[in-house]
Amino acid sequence: QVQLVESGGGLVQAGGSLRLSCAASRSILSINAMAWYRQAPGKQRELVATITRGGTTNYADSVKGRFTISRDNAKNTVYLQMNSLKPEDTAVYYCYGVLPGGSWGQGTQVTVSS
Repeated sequence: QVQLVESGGGLVQAGGSLRLSCAASRSILSINAMAWYRQAPGKQRELVATITRGGTTNYADSVKGRFTISRDNAKNTVYLQMNSLKPEDTAVYYCYGVLPGGSWGQGTQVTVSS
């Protein structure tokens, strides 16, 4: 297992940017993929972006062209750069490690005001 700690959330106006970080308790090189999910009030948790060990990325259609997922293996950290934020991006954002049993972070709140 791996412990994941997210940071970087906050309150931002529409059109603004935030960068989320997910720090892992051990090397992420052995983890097949890392992902960011989000959950808005009253809605199901949804996949936002993934990045494989080899660096291949995938995004939900709703964030393509605005969000960028990246990883720094030396720092055991995964990032989510969020630009052109919209009120509908408001949610708790969770980091997830794709490994047997899965590992979730505690989440970080992102609030986008109109």
